[in-house]
Amino acid sequence: MNIFVCIKQVPDTETRIKIAADGKSIDTAGIKWILCPYDEFAVEEAIRFKEKNPSAKVAVLSAGPDRVVDALRTALAMGCDEAIHVATPEHADSFLTAKALARAIEKNGPAHLVFTGKQAIDDDAAQVHQAMAEFLNLPAVTVVLKAEYGASSVKLEREVEGGSLEKYEVPTPCVIAAQKGLNEPRYASLPNIMKAKKKEIKKLALADLDLQENQIKIRYSAMTLPPERAACKMIQGDPAAAARELAHALHNEAKVI
Repeated sequence: MNIFVCIKQVPDTETRIKIAADGKSIDTAGIKWILCPYDEFAVEEAIRFKEKNPSAKVAVLSAGPDRVVDALRTALAMGCDEAIHVATPEHADSFLTAKALARAIEKNGPAHLVFTGKQAIDDDAAQVHQAMAEFLNLPAVTVVLKAEYGASSVKLEREVEGGSLEKYEVPTPCVIAAQKGLNEPRYASLPNIMKAKKKEIKKLALADLDLQENQIKIRYSAMTLPPERAACKMIQGDPAAAARELAHALHNEAKVI
């Protein structure tokens, strides 16, 4: 029984992002890269499924440049059985990424379940898992908070706007995109971290999947940082004087009253 988890390596949220010299991408120099937090829930769910189904084997996949191997080793240390690096260029879009991952799954399948995070925290696109499901011709349920696995179907609860829940029952195989709260991801033990460093990672080039870089559909024309916020103005003095100064600033400077 083949279980697949698709993950993405993203910049740490504490990283200070800079625009590259070409003005169309981020400068990757000095960035600390991590496994996308939402993907941690996907990895954990796949491992828990394997623990309850000893015949299951969990393969973790990631598309991107050579650096994504570090994220794959993190997933191996958590408990995945094998890892596949789908080599795509740094600027690959959601279309090519989804197609490459789908082809890699087909090449190593058939799949019983495919897990992903609900979205990546760098671009917040939430496109790859749904496009990948389409390429695999599988049903997909996103933002999943609860899953109950049967012999040939999965009962799922997903979060929608406003905090409401929708309930589905979908046949397997299917694609499940995990939301925070689906489970509590485990910490990798030191022995497993050491073992993960020695595990061989399978690498697939685009050519191995009958794909080409020119199949990228979207290319950035420009990229800019958000405008800097104005400095905060501190109001000093006793409460009455501070209140008068605040009212004056709101009326004459901010012009909101």
